[in-house]
Amino acid sequence: MNNSVVNPGAQTEPQQLLEILARGQFDGLKAILLSLGSEPGILNKAIQSTRSYQELLQRVGYQLTLTNQIHIQDCYSRVGPAGGIKAVLPYYDIPTQGSLPTLVNFDATITTTPKSVAFFDKMLVALKTELARSKPLPQNS
Repeated sequence: MNNSVVNPGAQTEPQQLLEILARGQFDGLKAILLSLGSEPGILNKAIQSTRSYQELLQRVGYQLTLTNQIHIQDCYSRVGPAGGIKAVLPYYDIPTQGSLPTLVNFDATITTTPKSVAFFDKMLVALKTELARSKPLPQNS
């Protein structure tokens, strides 16, 4: 097991993003972002330049489709090109007791509920805050 401490200044921004996403508090957002298939560098730039979850998805080429309810079990039978669903992400937030399902579709759309969008908007703000904290301070010469 490697217990070495990595200097945050030595990491690239995409590496910092992946390290922060690996924290448990970002599990739901991590699952969505990684299922989009974008490179970490592209994701990092998109995260840095957006103000909302919907805008982030648009920057990486996905449109958001809202629905009032998603029946997760029904969606699993539609996974695959024929059914149009690339990934079913049934995120459940224990502190809020909230079911926040998301579908990643082959037609470059994300199907989710308004409640999920509001939740992931807040999670994106928290992620951006952590990314800002992880940036090394400028060196004085």
